[in-house]
Amino acid sequence: MEQVGLIGQPNSGKSSLFNALTNQSSPVAQHPYTTTASHKATAEVPDFRLDLLSQLSSSKKTVYTVVEVVDIAGLSAGANAGEGMGNKFLAGVREVDALGIVLRSFVDDSIPGSADISSQLEELEMELVLADLNAVENLVSKRKKASKNPSKSDPNSKIYLEALEQALPTLSEGIPIYRSNLNDDVRANLKEAFLLTNKPVFAVINISENQIGEESQIAQKISSHLQESVEPIVVCVQLEAEAAQLPREERAEMLEGLGLGSGVLPKVAKAAHEALNLNTFFTTGDKESRAWTFRAGSTAPVCAGVIHSDLQRGFIRAEVIDYKTLLEIGSWTKAKSEGKVRLEGKDYVVKDGDVLEIRFNV
Repeated sequence: MEQVGLIGQPNSGKSSLFNALTNQSSPVAQHPYTTTASHKATAEVPDFRLDLLSQLSSSKKTVYTVVEVVDIAGLSAGANAGEGMGNKFLAGVREVDALGIVLRSFVDDSIPGSADISSQLEELEMELVLADLNAVENLVSKRKKASKNPSKSDPNSKIYLEALEQALPTLSEGIPIYRSNLNDDVRANLKEAFLLTNKPVFAVINISENQIGEESQIAQKISSHLQESVEPIVVCVQLEAEAAQLPREERAEMLEGLGLGSGVLPKVAKAAHEALNLNTFFTTGDKESRAWTFRAGSTAPVCAGVIHSDLQRGFIRAEVIDYKTLLEIGSWTKAKSEGKVRLEGKDYVVKDGDVLEIRFNV
């Protein structure tokens, strides 16, 4: 299961966001470092497409995908050198697959620190960059020494060293890897270094109730600073956390009444999936309708393996239809009789929103 880590300065609202996403009770207070260790919990990801398919099939059970969310100890200046909660913060960041950067956009005299989201983001990035720069400098030095001893050299060592040397000037300029000009091959070759800024990121901007309606203007303050494909999520975390404590139906009513739509969880899940290059396919029937996540670009046998290894091992072919087409036709049986369900082989690349039925023999 992919892990999404929430990071931010103390009192940015990341623990409240964690509670809103996971229905947990991570400690929240006005003073810094309420969170002194990483807290983990899974969040069930709502998906209207799955809901509609489940209704179509009169499924007895509906199974959503889940994402593991990690509330990481707050960051402050000097974290890269282990100051404050620095060591716990850096260890928490290193363990997760993607980062959700939480930024506080509203002024509150009881909360220390600036409410300028641009300066918060720059300070947070600088701590991560400095930690990476120190790591890369040490790794380059060690690799160069090792390369002088041919008997101990690794065939891939040269490629790795070249990638580290390409990352060095970028980090020296204060630029995190995730928004650098380094290509995908170089970034892939850097994975062995477990760099903090080589992880995919997205931003969550925490606003107050009186800032609702100003989301677009607030997001523009940092949109150009992040990856072009990653739009900041702007939410009132306090309202989301309050809604999360209610039963599901009441929660939906509260969010709808406040003009917050389906809430923050689908937005965070979507951002995390895009950052991690994940898509979703579905299986549906009278017993169960289920959503499954897979790496974008995966073939039908690989997706079959997400369901069970036996399906991948004995894969014959997949019956495939887009969820929209299936919903328009009204039933799987009718879709097959009308020739809308395609038979696809081992080379078929599964698309987001596909509904699959796997034929296999073990």
